[in-house]
Amino acid sequence: MSLRSRFALALAAVGAAVAVAVGALSYRAASDRVLAEIDRSLRSTTTAVAHAAEEQQEQAVADAVTHGTGPDLYPGPDLPGPGDEEERRPVLQAVARDGTPTLLGGPLDELPVSRTARALAASGPAGRSDTTETDVGGHTYRLLTTALGGDRGALQVAVQVDQTHYVLGGMKRQIAAASLAVMLVAAGTGRLLAGRITRRLARLAEVAEEVSTDGRVGGDAPELTGGRDEVGRLSASFSRMLGRIAAAREAQERLVHDAAHELRTPLTSLLANATVLHRVTELSPDSRDRLLDDVQDETRELGHLVDELVELALAGGREEAEEPVALAEVARRAARRVYRRTGRLVHIDADDCVVRGRPQGLERAVGNLLENAAKFDADGDEPIEVRVRRGAITVRDRGPGIAAADIDRVFDRFYRADGTRGLPGSGLGLAIVHDVAEAHGGTVSAGTRPGGGATVGFTVSRSRLLPGPGPGPRTPTTATD
Repeated sequence: MSLRSRFALALAAVGAAVAVAVGALSYRAASDRVLAEIDRSLRSTTTAVAHAAEEQQEQAVADAVTHGTGPDLYPGPDLPGPGDEEERRPVLQAVARDGTPTLLGGPLDELPVSRTARALAASGPAGRSDTTETDVGGHTYRLLTTALGGDRGALQVAVQVDQTHYVLGGMKRQIAAASLAVMLVAAGTGRLLAGRITRRLARLAEVAEEVSTDGRVGGDAPELTGGRDEVGRLSASFSRMLGRIAAAREAQERLVHDAAHELRTPLTSLLANATVLHRVTELSPDSRDRLLDDVQDETRELGHLVDELVELALAGGREEAEEPVALAEVARRAARRVYRRTGRLVHIDADDCVVRGRPQGLERAVGNLLENAAKFDADGDEPIEVRVRRGAITVRDRGPGIAAADIDRVFDRFYRADGTRGLPGSGLGLAIVHDVAEAHGGTVSAGTRPGGGATVGFTVSRSRLLPGPGPGPRTPTTATD
């Protein structure tokens, strides 16, 4: 059963339950009021006849029997049905102490005397009564039996209630019809409302099925947004999820394409060298040494490229918990590692800013900037400079600098300027810096250093800045401190 059908069925059930409950209560109230009015009339008649009999006013008893009528519960013309005005005249019957009935008057020859009526006539205290309904001559009568006390027996008064039952039965049918109509209207309304409520859910289900079936995630996301309710928020979240999946797939395809392009060069070189190795015995010792050195360099470069590709592929999806990170400490750890690898000193000028971020990712980004600076300033003897201010990290070197035409592309994957193609590297180090900065809501920047060299860095979003121990800069340090 679909969600829409369940909504419709639920609303129909609720509407029917409410209609039945209201109808049952209304019927019960009307029935009780009508029967109570009949019983009141029977008690009034019984009281009048009993008083007249005590005073031996035979004419008053005869008048009560001859002219007395039941309660006028239905003013105006009678509804079609059994009974008429004549038959609604009360029937009076006296019951002796021994249970012998004596008809005092009315349209019947005799009223039935039940065990309860005999018990009231024989020993019931004055005023105790019993009300019941009985069938006589094909008609239903409401019978009130009242004990007179002592040796006087009991007095029975009855009135025909066929018309009353007919009206109450009609009320039952009308209530049942109204309940059925309410149920149908509730079902229809529920189906319409459920259609409006579940339309976006149905669209979400269709898109999810399309994605799970053929893997396509493009184009449908904008159609799902809209509304501020729970379904609207779900649609917006699902739309954003599809957008991120599409972006991740596009980035994956671009990475595979670029990686294939970059891997082709060292693999081609290795294949050529492997072909030459078949004739290694024909080569001179110097040629063999150069060949083996070339194979070793290409293999090392290939391994470095694979490591960079793996690092880049995992940079965005690594499950690293965010925590408060002191950027000064991150810079010191990265500087020590670069010092151990290259022997270059790193001069650190940092404030006490603390950000919410991924410590390993930030350290990797700073390390890439320092290694990049050490590579391009390999012959320099001045320390590499690192400056940390309010979530911004900048690395300065005294190398050849960055050409104006290359500034906008140095953070692209696998991009290498013309003057750097002879240097080791894959062109992925700054791309990883870009991804780390983007993951922390920041930006990257590159430019030239006054006096020569390059200035490269990244920022962390200011919304990630946390209260630190103090706003002022710390005393500059070096990596060996």
